[in-house]
Amino acid sequence: MKLNSSSTASTDFVILVAKRSFPKLLPPQPYSSLKPPAGVATVEEALPKGFKERIGGRGVVYGGWVQQPQILGHSSIGCFVNHCGVGSMLESLLSNAQIVLVPHLCDQILNTRLMAEELKVAVEITRDENGWFSKESLCESICSVMDKDNEMGKLVKKNHLKWKKTLTSQGFITDNIDRFEKQLHELSI
Repeated sequence: MKLNSSSTASTDFVILVAKRSFPKLLPPQPYSSLKPPAGVATVEEALPKGFKERIGGRGVVYGGWVQQPQILGHSSIGCFVNHCGVGSMLESLLSNAQIVLVPHLCDQILNTRLMAEELKVAVEITRDENGWFSKESLCESICSVMDKDNEMGKLVKKNHLKWKKTLTSQGFITDNIDRFEKQLHELSI
């Protein structure tokens, strides 16, 4: 899959759906990427009948590996629904896409608490008492971060931009590595 900054989309925004976040939601919204849910081998097996025809020229369904940062960096991506693994967490923070989290295992749950509750840069999908979520709760989560008039959307966007600026600031990584190295050295003396 090849995507560059001159690629265009004919919609207001694109939602990137990854990992177990496979939904049948927001039919008018295009999807740029889907990964198959547990129990099926390919994206095609998991798609509802007629899905590819319904999205027509409005989106791309691709079942292989993609360069996620390149996709997230595209101006047509408005929201990134992801499982909050370490890689997706960092890639989403460095993007301009709003973030909806659907954690599944171990560190993903802790990462989600950090992103949604501590940093307030994302929202976590609401689940029922059995841990399941509905397409309606996924829609609500996406709409809450995409609606420009929604207070939660405003808050996570503001915080996301602040953290993106911090993470991409000159010297951020090297300064922290230098400080860590110095502290390790002091411990060994």
